[in-house]
Amino acid sequence: MSDVVFPAAAELLAGLAEYVAIPSDSRSASPQTMRAAADWLAARLSWAAGRVEETDGFPVVRAEWLGAPGAPTVLVYGHYDVQPTGDLAEWRTPPFELVVDGEVVRGRGVTDDKGPVLLVLEMARAVLAQRGTLPVNVKFLIEGEEEIGSPHLPAHVRAHAAELAADLVISADGAMWRPGEPSIAIASKGLVGLDVVVTGAAEDLHSGRYGGTVANPVHALASILAGLHTPDGRVAVPGFYDGVDELSPQRRAEIDAVRFDEEGYRASLGVPELFGEAGYGTLHRLWERPTLEVNGLTAGGKYTVIPHRAVGHVSCRLVGRQDPDRVAAAVAAHVAALAPPGVRVEVRVDEGRVPAYRIEPGHPAVTAAREALAEVYPGQEVLLAVIAGTLPATTLFESALGARTLFFSFATADEKHHAPNEFLRIRRLGEGMRAWAALWDRLASWTPATCIPDGAAR
Repeated sequence: MSDVVFPAAAELLAGLAEYVAIPSDSRSASPQTMRAAADWLAARLSWAAGRVEETDGFPVVRAEWLGAPGAPTVLVYGHYDVQPTGDLAEWRTPPFELVVDGEVVRGRGVTDDKGPVLLVLEMARAVLAQRGTLPVNVKFLIEGEEEIGSPHLPAHVRAHAAELAADLVISADGAMWRPGEPSIAIASKGLVGLDVVVTGAAEDLHSGRYGGTVANPVHALASILAGLHTPDGRVAVPGFYDGVDELSPQRRAEIDAVRFDEEGYRASLGVPELFGEAGYGTLHRLWERPTLEVNGLTAGGKYTVIPHRAVGHVSCRLVGRQDPDRVAAAVAAHVAALAPPGVRVEVRVDEGRVPAYRIEPGHPAVTAAREALAEVYPGQEVLLAVIAGTLPATTLFESALGARTLFFSFATADEKHHAPNEFLRIRRLGEGMRAWAALWDRLASWTPATCIPDGAAR
């Protein structure tokens, strides 16, 4: 791809600044704001008939360029929605203003997933403008609900499966393992979220006049949440680990061979010590073990009442063959068994639920991606890693389109995804464009037999 001159970083950052300025938080933004983000993307895809299509939730952006007869077709996936900002006081700069800070840019969505998506669009536009063609046929599907579990994407994909058909899905979402080496994620964890709702009196009560006479929902919730784990960090929910295979000696050895500085990891997080399920190292737990985490509590405040309701927000990251519905049912049953007297306890399961996903390390798409990265990062080994987070669309594409998903993102896991001060390394924009172009060149020689090698499920 040395024959193509890609846009300079300054040009991409100007576009990214416009994109980041649209506060497309899918949890709280208005439909008008989300539509504005979709319209902005569709305009950037005008060269591929970019358009906005409605769903029962926020719209998706679709586009396609099919001018390479006989070449394979890839579906590029990403998302334009972002996480909430969290506490604005923790941001060094306004979250929806792109700020250049030395070798990085900061702003909500720059790395998850606006920057990684934009670089693909601009790479493709540059290649088409200078070569007059692309090496593969390309379709784009960019959604606005990934950060809330993609609840309305399945219906759209299934209704338009013939139009979205592709030999391979390439996700611009995800992240490389760390900034010091190129990597490809071959797996991502599943997800099921739920709320534990504890209700006491009909309304908040004066803690002096009524204290000691009724059960306190906050106390009850704290007791329930404490009962979700054993003291050694294992999830205490009966049936939670159904479908989780024990790590084989070979897999343990593979993970142990990965260069990983536990002390540096601990120090970077600012915690006094690391903690997790007993019997596993930190990287074992991060890549191959399921988790159950309490993400937040909603109740009362710093005033003297007994809150009438307390809510615990819980998420479970899944691996292997764990079934999200069965996990949710197991947690609900365990919570019911832990419920103390004097309160009513209910578990409300989030609508979006996602199983774990894995692509075979020997799949030809992984091989092509490793070769493309080796071209951009000569002399560096390409690590096969695992995304400890969740990308909801992967298993959907497999079931609805019969296509595997290759993760090929140029975000990095340390770039404060979902946290205040989210950032993106500026150099990743250029590196990403070169690598995506090199990958498409390698995919151009694929045949249907290449796409589904013997023994590899789609």
